[in-house]
Amino acid sequence: MRVLVVEDDRKVAGFIQSGLQQEGHAVDVLHDGADAGAQALTIDYDAIVLDLMLPGRSGFQVLRDIRARKPALPVLVLTAKDSLEERVAGLDAGADDYMTKPFALAELSARLRALLRRGAPRETVLRVGDLEMDTIRRKVRRGGVSIDLKPKEYALLEFLMRSADRPITRALIIEHVWDIHFDSISNVVEVHINSLRNKIDKGFATPLIHTVRGVGYMLSADPS
Repeated sequence: MRVLVVEDDRKVAGFIQSGLQQEGHAVDVLHDGADAGAQALTIDYDAIVLDLMLPGRSGFQVLRDIRARKPALPVLVLTAKDSLEERVAGLDAGADDYMTKPFALAELSARLRALLRRGAPRETVLRVGDLEMDTIRRKVRRGGVSIDLKPKEYALLEFLMRSADRPITRALIIEHVWDIHFDSISNVVEVHINSLRNKIDKGFATPLIHTVRGVGYMLSADPS
């Protein structure tokens, strides 16, 4: 996932960002509501984690902005208030789910995954040739052999598998797998592609990861 976290408490925002990044997700963070609506509408996020009590522009206002333009974008609302009225107001404003502080990161992550399953249909088992990824159990196998991936390798492979048989530019990979502070001059994409090749293709007769000259990369069992 690529997630936008809008939370004015920097400690809480850092806690969410660090936890989701450890799971391989790309996470952008804003600490006030002034630019949150515009950024949520401009960038292709998979989900938003939104605090309601924000400086600059309230979470309710940001949520209404998002719902006016992206009605299907999953939004998980966070708040320190646990009153029934507050929960009803958040849900009525367009929230898909609601969590009160303090919360467990494991539950927040699970709720985000559940929101994605409820929204636009997303396959939970991906297959390209003899490569298989179970996105619920986060398991990868090729030819029946289990493959151990680091979080960013897993995120990159999932993106390539969901885009199978289509050339994907380096810029698009960066946009979906790394956050907005990523140094685009870095060769980290190439490093991760090479690492994936060593784990996914090495020892198998048919390579699945292909370089598309002048474009980027493509995952395909039949690139011809």
